[in-house]
Amino acid sequence: MSEQTKEADVIHDVVVIGTGFSGLGMAAQLKRRGKDSMIILERADDVGGTWRDNTYPGAACDQPSHLYSFSFHLNPDWPSVFSAQPAIHAYLRGVAEKEGLLPYIQFRQDVKSARWDEQQKLWVIETGDRVFHGRSLVSAAGLLSEPKLPEIKGLGSFAGATFHSARWNSDISLEGKRVAVVGTGASAVQIVPEVAKVASHLTVFQRTASWLVPRPDRDFTEAEKGMFRKMPEKMQELRNSIFWENEERYAQRAAVPSLLAKARAIALKHLEDQVPDSELRRKLTPDYEIGCKRILKSSDFYPSLCRPNVELVTEPISHIEPDAVVTADGVRHPIDALVLSTGFEATRLPISERIFGREGRSLAERWEHGAEAFATTSVSGFPNFFVLGGPNTGIGHNSQVYMFEAQIQHVLRAMTHMEQIGGEVMEVRIEAEDRFRAKLDERASTTVWMTGGCTAWYVDPRSGRLTTLWPDYSHTFEDEIAPFSSDDYAFEAREESLA
Repeated sequence: MSEQTKEADVIHDVVVIGTGFSGLGMAAQLKRRGKDSMIILERADDVGGTWRDNTYPGAACDQPSHLYSFSFHLNPDWPSVFSAQPAIHAYLRGVAEKEGLLPYIQFRQDVKSARWDEQQKLWVIETGDRVFHGRSLVSAAGLLSEPKLPEIKGLGSFAGATFHSARWNSDISLEGKRVAVVGTGASAVQIVPEVAKVASHLTVFQRTASWLVPRPDRDFTEAEKGMFRKMPEKMQELRNSIFWENEERYAQRAAVPSLLAKARAIALKHLEDQVPDSELRRKLTPDYEIGCKRILKSSDFYPSLCRPNVELVTEPISHIEPDAVVTADGVRHPIDALVLSTGFEATRLPISERIFGREGRSLAERWEHGAEAFATTSVSGFPNFFVLGGPNTGIGHNSQVYMFEAQIQHVLRAMTHMEQIGGEVMEVRIEAEDRFRAKLDERASTTVWMTGGCTAWYVDPRSGRLTTLWPDYSHTFEDEIAPFSSDDYAFEAREESLA
């Protein structure tokens, strides 16, 4: 019997896809509860998810690190308030090591398909040359894991270096080159200031102006780090204060007029303070309500656009030639390198095309009118399946890790209940799913994302529904998602349990 055949005969209680924050958090909590029959599949050769993949210059989190971290794994050694990518990646590596997760991870295993086997009541996961079996499947592939390439005529004809912000090629130096950055979103506002320092000329192509507010970053002193090490409760106090300060900002997204006006005034003052040129300020002033798109944090993006070697172009791109970007007004912008800061496939999750539930129906088909999941974790037609960081889990004002931990609690409670009743299969009831969706839609209807006059990736164009963000305060997410009720699910017991 070959090693591959032996491997295929092993049945794991849980198979987790992905080793970003949600995947590692799920695995750590399973292991802490003594649930060792699990395996974690990772397509790359290291843990970290988006914080492994996004290595572009200036990559950092726009949430304070003491909150953007696991509640069960506080870190006294964060180097700064808003830590950069290397520190966050190192933190995730440390979590995997200290939680003893590395032996459970199978690296370089890119899931090609995961199929529910109705006969065996199992998930069969294929990664190319290997097959894994699991009683339950948890997809932690992430909301922002697959780069989205723009549909620009001639993009493939460009002769110079081209790369997406999430697939940065550090072997290629941009020093002294003419560089174009397409996009002015969350990644671009971090990339542009760094590239502007080394490029001979930088052309930034903006389709839609973003609302920006200051980013009050600073390094932690050694004394502060020492205090955090000696007094962990101080870290918890800091987490709590950051969390509730952030919660106040949700009211802006709820379209409360006075709070919108306050947020708008802060952003416009930031723009006026940092951009003296009136024409440049005009180009950088959004024409939609603040909060409709992601509010960005940066204290160096605006100043970088004021440099003599940087040009902001708002004319639409017509096409790309081997050595230039050509805009709709016929102007050629000669370049040597092209950086695409154009976001991710957030509304159409690529992993959904590889997961197949009952009757062989893919998750992508199930979501053909927009992604949805009961309690943001369970999908009818997909037994013993949970998705983390999927529909309606995004948060524009607070820590994404907090949201993951609430989802993980729901999944753990569901698995524990099924174990207690001797269940073999569990599946969310359609009526529970419908009820949850209707409640979300009602909440979303009055938010700035639906009424703010912009087109954002938060809303799925196929359904017109807010499918990526949670339309409420973060603490309501934990209040509603973490609990579990068996009434919302249908169960099938094991044969021996029926006796």
